[in-house]
Amino acid sequence: MIHPLELADVSRKFPFAGKVPKRLLQSVIKYAPPVTASRITGLKSPYGEAEGWFVGCVLTSEQMLTLPTQVVLNKIIRAGRLAEKLGAKILGLGAMTAVVGDAGITVAKALDIPVTTGNSYTVYTAIEGVQKAAEVMEIDLATAEVVVLGATGAIGAIAARMMARECRYLTLVARNESKLENLAEKILQETGLVCRVTKEVKKAVRRADIIIAVTSAADAVIHPEDLKPGAVVCDVARPRDVSVQVAKVRDDVLVIEGGLVEMPGQVDFGLDFGYPPGIGLACMAETMMLALEGRFEDYTLGRELTLEQVEETGRLARKHGFRLAGFRSFERPVTEETIQTIKRRAREKRGERRHA
Repeated sequence: MIHPLELADVSRKFPFAGKVPKRLLQSVIKYAPPVTASRITGLKSPYGEAEGWFVGCVLTSEQMLTLPTQVVLNKIIRAGRLAEKLGAKILGLGAMTAVVGDAGITVAKALDIPVTTGNSYTVYTAIEGVQKAAEVMEIDLATAEVVVLGATGAIGAIAARMMARECRYLTLVARNESKLENLAEKILQETGLVCRVTKEVKKAVRRADIIIAVTSAADAVIHPEDLKPGAVVCDVARPRDVSVQVAKVRDDVLVIEGGLVEMPGQVDFGLDFGYPPGIGLACMAETMMLALEGRFEDYTLGRELTLEQVEETGRLARKHGFRLAGFRSFERPVTEETIQTIKRRAREKRGERRHA
């Protein structure tokens, strides 16, 4: 299931909408029925084939965060019923549809087909991407300052628990202090690692070598002036957590988009997500790999993801040929030349700071 991230996405799909005043368009789409956005073909692994559809729930990210939860859930369920009518055997929630309410549980109970949020494989690929990005930037994860923004969310919490197995200095950032303390205690029991916890995003970001950003904020929370030279940011959030200004003025940091995956076969989404052919988000891939595996069951639901499910998606991905796509940043591929430039500029800026 997809949805417009912002009103401009509605206008791209329905050009006439661009002529409608913004406030009127926001009111109109609240009542818009779900849509069949496209048909997915060409998904094939050594062990199976599958096809499907993208169904659209016509609410923007901002509306999903600000409208009454039940209103949003009702629209998501209506879109799920459209998927049922099309013949889908499993539904994958995407972007904010996987976040609203209880992260898929209510939606799954209301439908006759199983549901997944795709969050398990999203986490798996985010950690995989961070490990590779740290390696190319010559950052030792064991001694790096690692920060997880949105640490008490479904993806953030499990990402923090996985990173705690690899690093010594981990800071958890979220708005709810009691949830942060509970997560830190869980990590302490699992790994023996004592984490810092804070609500202060800027303070945490300014000392970070590695940042995993998974907030559900409607606006960017990471800005150019806050990043250390040479820092790596894995932005898993949609809408993005990293300001587009970072791409314009910080040529000394590496920002990668989390959760981009190369699908097996000759996949045609029937939609342009701005990625090269065959490249999609990990949340989509989780639904697809479950279909290829014939696992038509509720999978990743709720906010308590398990390490076992995250690791299982990694095994299913390898079996069916899903692979982490190369680094991309602000919808553009990150070349080896770009990485070398970032490393050189980071060294220069560190030198400038020492002599300032």
